[in-house]
Amino acid sequence: MAGLTDEVVSKSQQTAAVVVDALVGHDAPAPEASAQIHAHFDKYASSASPEGVKLMTQVDFIEAITPPPNSVAAAYHKIPREQYGILFLVADRSQKGQITVQDYAFFENLLSKPDAEYEIAFRLFDRDGTGVVNFNDFIQLYKENKSADALPFDWNSSWASLYLGGQKARRELTYAQFSQMLRGVQGERVRQAFLHFDKKSTGHITPAEFEEIIVKTQKHKLSDHLLENLHTLCNVGLSSKISYAHVRAFQNLMKDIDLVEVIVRKAISKSKDGSITRADFINEAAQTSRWGTFTPMEADVLFHFASLDNQTGRLSIQDFAKVVDPSWKPSERLSSEKAAAAVSSGPKPLQTVLKSMYNFGLGAIAGAFGATMVYPIDLVKTRMQNQRVTVVGERLYLNSIDCAKKVIKNEGFTGLYRGLGPQLVGVAPEKAIKLTVNDIIRDYAKGTGPEGKGVSLPWEIVAGGTAGGCQVIFTNPLEIVKIRLQVQGEIAKNTPGMPRRSALWIVKNLGLLGLYKGASACLLRDIPFSAIYFPTYSHMKKDWFGESETKKLGVAQLLISGAIAGMPAAYLTTPCDVIKTRLQVEARKGETSYRGLTHCASTIYKEEGFKAFFKGGPARILRSSPQFGFTLAAYEVLQNIAPFPEHDADDLSGLNKKAGRLHATGLGDFSGDMPWVRSRNALKIILDLDQNFGRSKVKPTEEEWKRIRGLGGI
Repeated sequence: MAGLTDEVVSKSQQTAAVVVDALVGHDAPAPEASAQIHAHFDKYASSASPEGVKLMTQVDFIEAITPPPNSVAAAYHKIPREQYGILFLVADRSQKGQITVQDYAFFENLLSKPDAEYEIAFRLFDRDGTGVVNFNDFIQLYKENKSADALPFDWNSSWASLYLGGQKARRELTYAQFSQMLRGVQGERVRQAFLHFDKKSTGHITPAEFEEIIVKTQKHKLSDHLLENLHTLCNVGLSSKISYAHVRAFQNLMKDIDLVEVIVRKAISKSKDGSITRADFINEAAQTSRWGTFTPMEADVLFHFASLDNQTGRLSIQDFAKVVDPSWKPSERLSSEKAAAAVSSGPKPLQTVLKSMYNFGLGAIAGAFGATMVYPIDLVKTRMQNQRVTVVGERLYLNSIDCAKKVIKNEGFTGLYRGLGPQLVGVAPEKAIKLTVNDIIRDYAKGTGPEGKGVSLPWEIVAGGTAGGCQVIFTNPLEIVKIRLQVQGEIAKNTPGMPRRSALWIVKNLGLLGLYKGASACLLRDIPFSAIYFPTYSHMKKDWFGESETKKLGVAQLLISGAIAGMPAAYLTTPCDVIKTRLQVEARKGETSYRGLTHCASTIYKEEGFKAFFKGGPARILRSSPQFGFTLAAYEVLQNIAPFPEHDADDLSGLNKKAGRLHATGLGDFSGDMPWVRSRNALKIILDLDQNFGRSKVKPTEEEWKRIRGLGGI
């Protein structure tokens, strides 16, 4: 019977051992060291056993798992390099002060696990390798590493007791339970520290006290920008002190900083100008998560710190990088000299050229789409304007609708698109020149508006008018070819045997000077058109829809603004368009040949009356307004479908690629060597308990390194 009992006990012990191994793998055989691990170990191992087996000391270990001190990824001003020595306790399974290549391979294997950071922290406190962390071992190691000036923390508090048990009945924590406790310990440290400073229970602490709390609990996880400006959190509210609500908002924001980056990137990818407002962030956060992830106060805190160097209300990826990237520091900003060198070296101009080509291409496609959609209206407008007879019975077209019907009847549906080719060819350069010149002059005139902001109305008119004048160099040749093709159908109908001419034939027949016939009238039309259109469009967006630096308009609002702005611009310039059309169309037999701008205007007035100057006016409005609408809509859709990949000069020039990081955005921490990253992240979790973990209290010699495990410096 006793033998049976012993056998049951033995099997129970074996089962327990298997369970422990399955849970934490503590007693699993050391993984076979690969050639790469062997090479890495041999590179840093400086000691050897009496048998000649290479061994790695704690100093060697630190050098092996951390980036060199001069590396961009080091960031040792926040986490001193010697603190990585605490991780040596995990690798030194035999607790001899030196490790073999098998021990090092075991540690490297830990780093490759998905939950490496938490498992390393667990193994550090599981001193006996039992698969659980008991209270005494935990507190002993905590006290050994706690700094003398650490913020007070009560491990007998109600929060800690929920995990570790009360003083009368302590609990042992499994890996899962211990990891969960570490997950929440930083928040509890902040709460207890707040209560420590708020002795009168006012619910507020001073900015200096808040700064001390965060520096002593989260310094290892925050960027230099945040650390330098912690005291400014009081500016989020109206008080000179900081409330617990603001402290908790800051804490929650930092806890979910990876999600913040995801939301920021998604929101900015949808932004036309690469920047977002607070409302954009909150809207994207609501779409990204099932429930409201961030409170209004948390959004206020985020935008407060991100906008300290940019008060416009619209923040770019670079602004957010200073908050979400813990490796960001002021010393990494490009100096003006380096920035100039980056620009002159080629990548920045190349980026500018590529962006211009991108905008030019999208503008050409969008412009062609808009022109195609309204081209039948444009053809009807041209036919109506070219109709010279005043006797009703002799009129070819009674009105615009009658004109459209007769074109389809006599020339087929394709007749409505006669001359479309040259029009499409001219859309790209015309739109490019007009928009570019307008933007250049508006940029030059910035600050001339009321209170030194924006652009004054006179400058807006000058910018628009100049843009309209510059486009004539392309517009006039294309207009004259288009118009002659548009009226060719009705000429052929009235003149039997009249051959149809191609666009190329018309160009050759006119010659270079002939292509600019009617250019004076074209200037007379396009200059006032753009002088009316651009200021009206700008003020529609700003005054009617409330566009500002902090409010971005939607596509529908932009379309309405463009369409409405096009109406007065189109109708008021119709007389100039009529004169231009008459000058550019070949006079038929028996019709007056116009000798110039003045002669054309006076002849029209004498023969047809004042109303003739507004022939085709409604058709011109019907064409211009929807054309701008279609063009803007197509442009917006194309930008969403194929957004331009934004990069900064320093990203393209490779100035910061030594550490494998993309400083163009500033987002994304060092990722060049995964063992370094995982070691650092594991240490950060341990430092949530106290900033002093692993920091040496003395400067030990090499011999002392072998005796003092987990403490020391290099």
